Amino acid sequence: MTGEPIILTAANGERLAAYHAPPGEARRGGLVILHAIWGVTPHIRALSDELAAEGYEVIAPSLLDPADAPFPALDLDPPRLEARMALGEASGWGVAALPRVQAAIDALASAGPVFAMGFCFGGTVAWLAAARCAGLTAVSCFYGGDIIRHVAETPKVPTILHFGKTDPLIPLTDVAAIEAAHPDLPIWRYDAGHAFVAPSGHHPDSARLAMLRTLQLFQRSGGAKGEA
Repeated sequence: MTGEPIILTAANGERLAAYHAPPGEARRGGLVILHAIWGVTPHIRALSDELAAEGYEVIAPSLLDPADAPFPALDLDPPRLEARMALGEASGWGVAALPRVQAAIDALASAGPVFAMGFCFGGTVAWLAAARCAGLTAVSCFYGGDIIRHVAETPKVPTILHFGKTDPLIPLTDVAAIEAAHPDLPIWRYDAGHAFVAPSGHHPDSARLAMLRTLQLFQRSGGAKGEA
């Protein structure tokens, strides 16, 4: 089973593309997957399908691109990095993307709890969504490099964070500062570098453990099979 592109409309009237994967078995709840700087890549679409097969109805909204832009054909496209980073900066490193996140949450909210996970740029957006968006039940943030910019934000729902100990993009001093500001939050450090869930930096053991912890959080927070 595979998902398909859909169009959502945010409360501010902005239209956005998203990838939607319906649940493949008894529904556990809704899940918003927030992409890294590259967009709704093949990896994000495959992960959406994988988690849909586990019972989640998944929406992966495009956070930075216009509604008519096609989803990326590549997981990494280095010649476009500068342009993608400029889009991230223009968004306030995730702040301007929150209406799009809210649109995805709202599209899933009619049937059961809604969870969120995000990676890199999307990990920061997930952090902001946990603090500012309505309708989430639990959130998992993977190597959100700009969480430190928003460290004063406080999640309103159960939230966990994942970082690589050898990530060259996120200093462990930043991780320690986040931990000091939020000592009640589980912050996990893995023997891995950046993007350890994604193909570009995949570290199988770390990816498996981080995803297990994430799904356990979702299950504890109401994502049991069969919930409507």
